[in-house]
Amino acid sequence: MTYVVTENCVACKYTDCVEVCPVDCFYEGENFLVIHPDECIDCGVCEPECPADAIRPDTEPDMEKWVEFNRKYSEIWPVIITKKDPLPEADERDGEQGKMDKYFSEAPGEGG
Repeated sequence: MTYVVTENCVACKYTDCVEVCPVDCFYEGENFLVIHPDECIDCGVCEPECPADAIRPDTEPDMEKWVEFNRKYSEIWPVIITKKDPLPEADERDGEQGKMDKYFSEAPGEGG
């Protein structure tokens, strides 16, 4: 099992999760975070830390696409290990439907 970041992180990018990760397996995009599924140790400490409820176990239905999505971007984005401020419109965007099509950016974040 692994944990993955799902669509609700797009345009929010809360980083509460990265501080608690014991193996530093989060990677930062411009407006999204991902978890490297091969580095995740399945401890689950990140899941309750996400204010947007965007982190899910891969054992839930239809998570295969998110595992591959997280793998793809974790291999090209920089690692992030320190908490940062969420994006300015995070509270407004939290829970919004269709965020991947509207806002997702493939651009890397700063990491750190």
